[in-house]
Amino acid sequence: MPHENFNDLAAFAAVAQERSFTRAAAKMGVSQSALSQTIRVLEERLGLRLLTRTTRSVAPTEAGERLFQTIGPRFREIEAQLADLSALRDKPAGKVRITAGEHPALSILQPALKHFLPDHPDVSVELVVDYGLTDIVAQGYDAGVRMGRQVAKDMVAVRIGPDMRMAVVGSPKYFKNRSLPQSPHDLMEHNCINVRLPTYGGIFPWDLEKDGQEVNVRVEGQLVFNTLALRVQSALDGLGIAYLPEGAVVSHIKAKRLTRVLEEWCPMFSGYHLYYPSRKHTPALSLLIDRLRYRGKQD
Repeated sequence: MPHENFNDLAAFAAVAQERSFTRAAAKMGVSQSALSQTIRVLEERLGLRLLTRTTRSVAPTEAGERLFQTIGPRFREIEAQLADLSALRDKPAGKVRITAGEHPALSILQPALKHFLPDHPDVSVELVVDYGLTDIVAQGYDAGVRMGRQVAKDMVAVRIGPDMRMAVVGSPKYFKNRSLPQSPHDLMEHNCINVRLPTYGGIFPWDLEKDGQEVNVRVEGQLVFNTLALRVQSALDGLGIAYLPEGAVVSHIKAKRLTRVLEEWCPMFSGYHLYYPSRKHTPALSLLIDRLRYRGKQD
C-alpha cells in the first residue's frame, strides 16, 4: 500500500475519534479544507461513505465505524510504541502500580516479573488482584489488565496474551453417577461452582455461545467463591462443575483429573490487554509494557 494511503487512514482515524474536522485538523497540524479533501479522496478510492457530515456534527457511517474499530487500535499502538522508545532515554526507576484479576496475575504478570525485576533493580511493582472493573485513574494505578472486550475506548491498550476461551469442567468423581451435560440448559440439573464479582454486584453468569447463539446461564450450586484457585480445587475435589479460564485447567484436563464438557459452547475471544490512560508514562512502565507485549506464539 502506498505511504499516502496510510496518511489517509490516519486522517480518517483522527476525524472519527474527534468527531470533528476542526479538532482533528488542529491535532494533525493541517487545514480543515485539506483534511476534508483527504477524506473525500479516501471515500472515493474505497467507494464507500465513511463519515456522515452535518452542519453541527460528524459521525462515522456503519462502514466508517467498522474501519475505525479496525485501524484505530493499530494507530494507538504505534503511537504508544513510539512513546515507549522515547521514554527509554531516561533511566527506569520508581514504582509501577497495576491492578489485575487473579488469572492474568498468575499466568502472565508473575512469570514476566520473575525476569523483569532482576534486570531492573531500581523498579518496584505493586500488583493488586481485583476482580472489579477498577477505575485506574481514580484509584491511582499506572495500569490495569482486562480482557480486550472490556477495555474502555479512551484507554491505550497493549495485548499481553493470546486469544483465550473458557472451559466447563468437572472431575470424573463428580460425573461418576451423573450424566454429562449436552447443552447449557442441562447445567441447571448440576451442582455448579459459582463466582461472585464485585463489578456485576452478584453471581457471574456463564457466557456460552455456539454457531452465533449466545446463552447467559445463571447456574446454581452449593459453592460460591471470589478466587480462581478455590474454584479449580473444588472442581478437582468433585464438588461440582466449574466455568474457568482454559489455561488454568488445561493440565488437569490432559491428565484426566478433570473432564471437559460443552467445549463447542466455549468460543475463542480476545485475550488479556494491559491498559493505561496516557501515551506519556514513566520509563519504568515503558520497559514493563515492552516486556509484557504479546508478540505471538514464537514467544
